[in-house]
Amino acid sequence: MSIIHLAFHLEDTVKLFVAHARRFYYEVMLSGRVCPGCSGQVTMTDESRCRCLSCGQAFDPTVAFQSCVACGGSPHLRIRRYRCRRCSAEVHSQFVFDTLPFDREYFRRRMAESRERKRQQPVRARPVIADGRSGAVAPPAVELHAVPGLVEALDGLVGSPQMAAWLPLAKGFDLSRYQAHLEAHIGPIEVYFDDLPPLEENARLDRVWRSIAIIFMAHFGLIEITRYARGIVVMRKDEADREGS
Repeated sequence: MSIIHLAFHLEDTVKLFVAHARRFYYEVMLSGRVCPGCSGQVTMTDESRCRCLSCGQAFDPTVAFQSCVACGGSPHLRIRRYRCRRCSAEVHSQFVFDTLPFDREYFRRRMAESRERKRQQPVRARPVIADGRSGAVAPPAVELHAVPGLVEALDGLVGSPQMAAWLPLAKGFDLSRYQAHLEAHIGPIEVYFDDLPPLEENARLDRVWRSIAIIFMAHFGLIEITRYARGIVVMRKDEADREGS
């Protein structure tokens, strides 16, 4: 047998010995003890928990059979320790073998309180978020020269150097309208600029206006523009990237 198999065998043997020792210990501690209700025979069911074999009553043997050595008061379980009700001295339970007692009702109550706090957190946060929310932001007026290199970038997007001269003279351009249109078609996955659907019938003018809107959206950190050999691709930035921007 390998040393690993021997180690597992030893572990199982120790566990079996501890189980026999625990059962024998409890038999000794309950020797001569009877149920407070019917005087029937009692048996341990868990750490500091026993049950009458006659009437089926379950109770805490530490509370039922022990008293404070300092003042004779009765003990009660406080979280993971027994305390005397009279003098608050710690009472060491004779009915706990190798661990600490466990106040199930206390932890059940605390878990319920924790779940309720988690449930209330979104409710309490809504007014705070609403108060801290800024008003609607209107897109600024389109000023091509406000962004350094914008005209040159538009040249590269539309592929026509002659357009740069008359771009500032284009009439009827609505940045908000184009931004809403592009946001509906640009997602978290890269898409080629040429695959974005047009918004105007005039294909040449629509391409220019889409280019302007995309440049401004990238400037405001809403999208990301990347140039590849096949052309320009755009994609929406996630929330973390937008907050960082």
